[in-house]
Amino acid sequence: MTEQPYQDQNPYQQGYDPQWQQAYDDQYAQQYTQQWQGQTWETQVQPVQPPVSYQPQQEQPQAQPYGYPHHQHQQAQPQPQSYVQAPEEVRHTDTPAPDAAPAYGPATVAGNSRITDAQRARLEGRSPIIEPGMQPAALTALLGLLLSGAAAVGSYALLVPLVALQAVTAAGWFRLNGMWPARQGIALAFLGAVVADVVLLVAGRGHGPAAILGTLGVWVLLSLVLQLRSHADPDERMYGLMATVASAALAIVAAGYLAADADAVTVGAAAVAVAVLARALPLPTPASVVVSLLAAAGAGIAVGGMTDFGTKGAVLGAAAAACALIGHRVASYDYPSRFVHFTAGVALPLSAAAPVVWVLGRALG
Repeated sequence: MTEQPYQDQNPYQQGYDPQWQQAYDDQYAQQYTQQWQGQTWETQVQPVQPPVSYQPQQEQPQAQPYGYPHHQHQQAQPQPQSYVQAPEEVRHTDTPAPDAAPAYGPATVAGNSRITDAQRARLEGRSPIIEPGMQPAALTALLGLLLSGAAAVGSYALLVPLVALQAVTAAGWFRLNGMWPARQGIALAFLGAVVADVVLLVAGRGHGPAAILGTLGVWVLLSLVLQLRSHADPDERMYGLMATVASAALAIVAAGYLAADADAVTVGAAAVAVAVLARALPLPTPASVVVSLLAAAGAGIAVGGMTDFGTKGAVLGAAAAACALIGHRVASYDYPSRFVHFTAGVALPLSAAAPVVWVLGRALG
């Protein structure tokens, strides 16, 4: 005979005697209490896995308001609370003061803007200037010596290192302004430099100013027309126009080496090579600048003695070195990358010195 459930043995449903009913209830209550205490003891103390019949008791956090103290439920609150407040702590500790730069902050999950290395350096009181160093200076010196030697050979020999200089100038200026890749702008600026070179070779050195300024004017107009056809935002179009015009201007002005006297190119390019190497020496900035100018003047005298310039080469060499140091300083601005150092850092000193070499070469020669 199978055992029936407790509800089938209920004395109220079966009509049993009240005295027997009371005794039966007391006995069953004592038995149920002992079983409940036994289950609780085994669940809390013994490290064994509870039987299958006890699995519903694993969801105790939901039943805690009814059978457990409330402080056990509150102990689980700090961990998610600290996780939610973590972005607020990061934002308060890393975001600069409102009077310093309220528009920038660290890149966090809270949605703050990413701050650049140069901006962080300024906020921390550090200089955002990183000079190219000795390796780019050595490349500049090599390119300058090639220009100096090729100028003594002839215009067509000078054209080879000059085209390389103009290409690196166009690419380096766009990268220095954070615009990369900018294939159309670089190609446009380099094409303007090549056109200026061709016009100079055809027209001759006597028509150098007209060839350079005419090409530059046409390319400014062409850059303006191309930017007006762009579908970018107005601010982006203006920024792209300025970068394209400046890059084309620097690359075209570098053609001044073709327009200048050959002896002036020989002296000026050699002086720039020496000046950039001296500037890369591990010296304080003021002392490095002075040493660089003096070294360039000495190189101008030495190389000028091999040409018709003589001692006047010191003036040409010092002036060319001064312009080269300006280009070197521009290539060091705003935490430039290694690619900037090996493009703009190499080309800008020589490109910036080209107008002075042409002007002083005509004046002193």
